[in-house]
Amino acid sequence: MSAPRICRASLQANWHVTTFSRGIKSKARRPAQSTTKPSPSQRQAPPKSELQRFQERIRTEKEATQKKTYHGISPRVLTFLGITALTISTYTGYLYASYTREVSKAQSLDVPTDVSDRYNSTAPTFDAEVELSEKAMRMGTKRADLVHMARGDVLEVSCGTGRNLEYYELGERRGVDTDGKGVIKGCRTLTLVDLSSQMVAITEEKFRRLRPEFTRVLFRAQDAAKVAVEKPVTTTKTARDAGDEDRDRYYDTIVQTMGLCSMPDPVATLKHLGSITEPSRGRILLLEHGRSYYGWLNRILDNLAPAHADRHGCWWNRDIGAIVKESGLEVVEEKRWHFGTTWKYVLRPRQDHGEKE
Repeated sequence: MSAPRICRASLQANWHVTTFSRGIKSKARRPAQSTTKPSPSQRQAPPKSELQRFQERIRTEKEATQKKTYHGISPRVLTFLGITALTISTYTGYLYASYTREVSKAQSLDVPTDVSDRYNSTAPTFDAEVELSEKAMRMGTKRADLVHMARGDVLEVSCGTGRNLEYYELGERRGVDTDGKGVIKGCRTLTLVDLSSQMVAITEEKFRRLRPEFTRVLFRAQDAAKVAVEKPVTTTKTARDAGDEDRDRYYDTIVQTMGLCSMPDPVATLKHLGSITEPSRGRILLLEHGRSYYGWLNRILDNLAPAHADRHGCWWNRDIGAIVKESGLEVVEEKRWHFGTTWKYVLRPRQDHGEKE
């Protein structure tokens, strides 16, 4: 092949290569055209109405509020806790201010030790005044448990307005004790005594309404420290009565509830009651209120005692345990409730060693 032909063939080959490469670059620069149709979700949605946008905004805000928490506590709970804390702090401040005012007033009073005369004026409203507090402290149950132990010839001193009347088992009957031994249960006679004649009148009226069938009952306005053994007259006497010469000298059971707080000399009163209690099986049943286990509560009782005694005729800060110990009576049972301010005692005359043997 001649040289000119070789040159022409080379030039043609270079032209084809150049043209082919330019075509490829042109195709690479040209954007690819999609042959697929847009999906319904990619199509432009129609404009929303004002109501739809408002509802959507409310829903979004609600979801955001539900998700927002502070250490796992929702804002609604935090708001409630805040209001509760504010209410408690406000009420506590009110109580403290009232307490301070009452203490200042109480310390300025000159109240005598004997405040028993207050019950003459409080007798008509006494039940209404103590009803709520006694229910809150479940005092009805405690009165019932105590009074159910009364048996034989029963004396109740400081009977007040007769808040124990419904719990007495009236009428003597034979029964069995916890050890299986035969005992006499129920009240053979009942004598009710209080220093306030107005309260005795209320008790008698209440008794006639509640227990009209029981006639062996006696009501007396008398000082518990001087009460004598005087029992209701019974129409019949049993063989046991005829053989028991000491029956008319003693009571089988003496009951007193919330009475030591108002007596001028509670120790002397307990000593006297012990002297008229049947020596061998007789019992004195007490339910009282007084000092607490705790010093801080005793300070509150001491600070408010003069005002409380002046208003209600009750020294609520007396040490009931010390009074019982000083009386010389023997403790059979002792219980305390309400931070130690409510005392229950079952007592009996102290037996000397010769009698025990």
